[in-house]
Amino acid sequence: MPLETSPEAPIPVRTVLRLVGDWIGRLGRVWVEGQIAELSRRGGTVYLTLRDPLAAVSVRVICPRQVFEATDPAPAEGARVVAWAKPDFNMAKGSFALNALELRAVGIGELLARLERLRRSLAAEGLFRPERKRRLPFLPKVVGLICGRDSAAERDVLQNAARRWPAVRFRVEQVAVQGPYAVQEVTDALQALDADPSVDVIIIARGGGSIEDMLAFSDESLIRAVAACRTPVVSAIGHEQDVPLLDLVADVRASTPTDAARRVVPDVTEQFALIAELRSRVRRHLAGRLDREAAWLAAIRSRPALASPAAELDRRQEQILALTERARRSLSARLDRADADLVHTRARLVALSPAATLRRGYAIIQRGDASVVRSAAEVSHGEQLLVRFADDQRSVTVSD
Repeated sequence: MPLETSPEAPIPVRTVLRLVGDWIGRLGRVWVEGQIAELSRRGGTVYLTLRDPLAAVSVRVICPRQVFEATDPAPAEGARVVAWAKPDFNMAKGSFALNALELRAVGIGELLARLERLRRSLAAEGLFRPERKRRLPFLPKVVGLICGRDSAAERDVLQNAARRWPAVRFRVEQVAVQGPYAVQEVTDALQALDADPSVDVIIIARGGGSIEDMLAFSDESLIRAVAACRTPVVSAIGHEQDVPLLDLVADVRASTPTDAARRVVPDVTEQFALIAELRSRVRRHLAGRLDREAAWLAAIRSRPALASPAAELDRRQEQILALTERARRSLSARLDRADADLVHTRARLVALSPAATLRRGYAIIQRGDASVVRSAAEVSHGEQLLVRFADDQRSVTVSD
């Protein structure tokens, strides 16, 4: 519960310091990690200044000599350690310190294990997914470069880029690339370049070094800042075998700063050669097509119908006349055959007709119902019959 104070009723310094000490005392024991910035021995006590490796903050640590020397080997200035300590506030001096109860050196293996845990955590969030990666522009107008001050990485990028495309422009942000200020300076430079609409791509470059030297480029806040960038980011940290977490979140990973220049800036000589090759291919393609079309046109023009149109018309006329004559002969022959067939059929009809038989002297006897009498047994006495001859007929009565 906060104290009620006012200018008329202030509380003494001792009370404030006692309350601060009580609150700090309730924190309990904690594990603290940092880098030893200062180290001094006084009697049986070792005094350390433990600095955060990624931020400009430090804390005083009081460590008994036996606790300090229990670490094999004993850490020196610049070493990274983990301390099991109890926060303590000295009311008499108004100072804060950590009383170390146990001290452990942080080895490379432990650093790698921590980085691996952070890598898995960020990968589970999807920050390293390939579909997040953006393609680099073919020819950037301005290239943003984040590098150390007067570093070899800066010279490698600028010189190689100038050799590949002399007209390329850079906006260089020189920052600390290791130590307590590196993360904040790199992040600030990254955000400044990302906010510049003229910058088409950003290169973060640093030369080789130890894992501790490049630890800033595996910091979680920097990784998230790169993931939030709208501008494509190229990571060129260390050498081929170095893989900080920045390499995984960047849109393109370059093995070295020189490789970063090669990936970001096209080679003008290669592009001219490519253009010449493409022109040659187009020229050969068009020439081949024109040759094929000219050959086709020559073949068409050499055909008789186009080479001599009048001769073709004469030939067609001859064909028409020949067909007309054939049609006339065929029709005449068919008419002659039809006429002969008709005469033959008529002669047969005349020969087979009853009239021809009657002219030869025969007669036809019919009853009154026009039925023909074929034998004498079919008629009776007194029956009226009609006898037909070739030219006339006569009615008779059967008498016997």
